Amino acid sequence: MAKKRISYFMDNDIGGFYYGQHHPMKPHRLSMTHNLTLAYGLYRKMDVYRPRLATPDEFRQFHAADYIDFLQRVTPDNCQEFTRQLTKFNVGRSGGDCPLFDGLFEYCQLYTGGSIDGARKLMSGTADIAINWAGGLHHAKKSEASGFCYTNDIVLAILELLKYYARVLYIDIDVHHGDGVEEAFYVTDRVMTVSFHKFGDMFFPGTGDVWDKGSGAGEYYAVNFPLKDGIDDDNYERVFEPVIHKVMEMFQPSAVVLQCGADSLAHDRLGCFNLTIKGHGRCVQFVKRFNIPTLVLGGGGYNIRSVARCWAYETALLLDTAVDDRIPFNDYWQYFEPDHRLHFKKNPEMVDQNSRGYIDQLKIKVMENLRCLNAAPSVQMQEVPPTYFVSEDEDEQNPDMRPRVDRRQADGEFYDDDKDHGMDIS
Repeated sequence: MAKKRISYFMDNDIGGFYYGQHHPMKPHRLSMTHNLTLAYGLYRKMDVYRPRLATPDEFRQFHAADYIDFLQRVTPDNCQEFTRQLTKFNVGRSGGDCPLFDGLFEYCQLYTGGSIDGARKLMSGTADIAINWAGGLHHAKKSEASGFCYTNDIVLAILELLKYYARVLYIDIDVHHGDGVEEAFYVTDRVMTVSFHKFGDMFFPGTGDVWDKGSGAGEYYAVNFPLKDGIDDDNYERVFEPVIHKVMEMFQPSAVVLQCGADSLAHDRLGCFNLTIKGHGRCVQFVKRFNIPTLVLGGGGYNIRSVARCWAYETALLLDTAVDDRIPFNDYWQYFEPDHRLHFKKNPEMVDQNSRGYIDQLKIKVMENLRCLNAAPSVQMQEVPPTYFVSEDEDEQNPDMRPRVDRRQADGEFYDDDKDHGMDIS
């Protein structure tokens, strides 16, 4: 079998954005992930790209024009001029999930640009797999920020893929339901959304019951597998593999988007699952076996050491490259003390509340829903809209596309802040 061509998107500036001192979302985890991929030498086996900044027009392919205009203009210094819009768009509210911080729009442009560019690499046939660990922000809505997410790079990447591919499958292994993506494609049969997540009224976002299955032309094209606390590697595999196998059989996707939220790992600060990195990685390996063009994205993950380990390991899996459990020396060596190991064990004190009977009952219901699909939907294909592929020197040709903001956060400050304020991110 020919080796897969991997495109990997990363901008070193992404790790410098800062949600705030006590906020669990730390873009710094992306710098740590990238540094591990460098330390393991994985960059030598893939094409590494610096993503473009997504343009306002690209955002408007899904997001409301007034929302994007607001994100472009608002800053912490002028926010008093936008009091009504801050409430309307769920940004910057006191104690809210989606704070207003320096360089917010550029941050959205970077993580979204990487996902759109990854989709275009697949469409052009120059990559079999594209990776953008900065992407995967699945909660953002058309006119609203939600759950640490401001713009929905996943929806925009899927819309790009639909210009070329007849059917796109979206798979979400984040501990939280992929509500923003499901909502965007709830009434279409060209996109199937499949989400494995913790479900409950008290757990964000509170959506994703097994009975939520799409509507109209999209009925049965939304697949939800709601799980209880503590699911471990074996039980997750027992769920994931048969469901995805049946989805592949019935939907026959032309392209796949895989969201690899790492908050489903054991020891996450906000999550309640008990997966190890190897268990999480098995999902990536299983999807890869189908040999379908695949866009691989990040997502949640609030134990930054675990996130970096997980996504570096999954980069290696996608490259069919074995990596040593002993982490090589890197710029963030102190974060991986005391053992400097890539893998960790599940939490022995966490009980898996997903009984065999509960799992089997849900699988029966999901399989019944999938059998309601007669066959993969046929699509009347028309001329593909023009899609441009950006040259490496486009930034020099369009200097206005790369505005920069001053950020005071040095690498060490993130480490010290969390320690000083008693925040356990180990």
